[in-house]
Amino acid sequence: MLNVIFSVENHVLITFIASILIWLMVGGVIYLWIYQNKFSFGNVVSVLLAVLFAWGISELLKMAFPTQRPFMINGQDPLTLTWPIDSSFPSAHASSAFAMATSLRKSDKRLFFLYFLFAILVAFGRVVSRVHYFRDVFAGALIGIFVVFILEKFGLEKPFKAKSRLTISR
Repeated sequence: MLNVIFSVENHVLITFIASILIWLMVGGVIYLWIYQNKFSFGNVVSVLLAVLFAWGISELLKMAFPTQRPFMINGQDPLTLTWPIDSSFPSAHASSAFAMATSLRKSDKRLFFLYFLFAILVAFGRVVSRVHYFRDVFAGALIGIFVVFILEKFGLEKPFKAKSRLTISR
């Protein structure tokens, strides 16, 4: 069943999962903050800080470990909106998605599980779309999760989680 849903013939679904889902995840956090008052300003900044750190670490590692992407080796077109030409290892999409999901675990358990599922889908989509190997998304996931724990361990997110709740009124 899954191999039919995620077959290469269904490239629109694969492209959506690999390229667009992560942006909807970010948009969801911002929507829940602005329109649902689900998060404080500090929670949103903490989530985005984790995403930024995870993405930055992934980009630095890409420079240190240059590897070709699967589509460059097998000659098949990638099933993403863009054709990435940087290094394959590690996946910045996976690290960002997993950082976002992990940083939500203390705020809202149900949202954490939903976002963790989305992060798995993003990672899976990056592999099926031929822009990453499994090791790339696995390393990216570990980076994203690790970054959140490091930020929490050293309290780097605490200044943003002060008692004041900045909300946007409609």
